[in-house]
Formats: sequence, structure tokens, C-alpha cells
Amino acid sequence: MAIIAKANNKEYPICPEGAWQAVCVDVIDMGVVKSNNPSWPDRQKVQIRWQVGLTYDYKDENGDTHTRRHMIIQSYTLSLNEKASLRHDLEAWRGKKFSPEELKGFDLEKLIGANCQLGIIHNEGTDGKIYANISAIMPLTKGTEKLEALDYIRVIDRKTEGEETTTEDGGDLPF
Repeated sequence: MAIIAKANNKEYPICPEGAWQAVCVDVIDMGVVKSNNPSWPDRQKVQIRWQVGLTYDYKDENGDTHTRRHMIIQSYTLSLNEKASLRHDLEAWRGKKFSPEELKGFDLEKLIGANCQLGIIHNEGTDGKIYANISAIMPLTKGTEKLEALDYIRVIDRKTEGEETTTEDGGDLPF
């Protein structure tokens, strides 16, 4: 059976600007990512994904209508250095500084399911499109009911089609 790759031209509605409650649904190890600037070293990166407590409706390929939450994704260098964006954002989210003991190693998996408030702003990309970006991360206001992830499967738990790397006759792939 053929597996056909196509360009993905799906358009998703942009998350509105403002302060919104969100829940962390995934933390993804991106591995070592090559720098766009040749004078900067390649760096270990992670991606944090949040679902915002706002929904929108979309139609699937069968024309059926479904409800989905807006997703906001932020990439970080995997570092808790005092100048690192990850450290800055985590301390803002937690509402407190890291202790010397926590700075020896903080498990980012603890973030999954944690709620926060995200400040969302719109910026124009170099391609002329408008993107929703995180301008601030704050702790959730005390007494606020927490969000749960809605219809989300973590990237590491997703089953991919065609995981086999051999041809039908058992030989190696020709490329």
C-alpha cells in the first residue's frame, strides 16, 4: 500500500490576544538543534505545549464538526542558567525563584498538567503571517478551577504509521 506525503496547508485560527488560563499538555525533547547563526553553538532544545482555555470549531476531512482548544507552543534552550529564557519563564510560572538544590536538576515532566495564565500577543513573522506568541507566564490565580487536557495525546505516546523500516520482502530500504 502506498503512503503519500503531501504539503500540509491547514490553517488554524490564531489564539486571541489577552491573558488566558492554560494547561501544560506536553514537554518535548527536541534534541540538539543546529543554530541559524554560525557564530552560535548548536543547543539542546525543548518544546513546551499548552492548551489555552479557549475553543474553536473545525471540520474534519469528512465534514464533521469538532471542538478543539487553541494550542500555544514555545521552544527553549534546555538550560537553567540565570540568563536562560526557560529559567525566567519557569520562575514566573511558579511565582518563586529556584532553590540551589532545584538548580542542580529540575524535571520538566512535572509541568505536565500544571495550569498557568499566559499573556498572548500577536506578532508578524518574516513571512508576513501573524502569529500568537507568549509575552508572559504567570501562576494561576488561587481558587481558580484547573483545566484538564482536552483530546491531546503526548508526542512520545503517539503511534506513527509505517514504523517498519524494511520492504515487504524483508530487505533494507533502497535509500
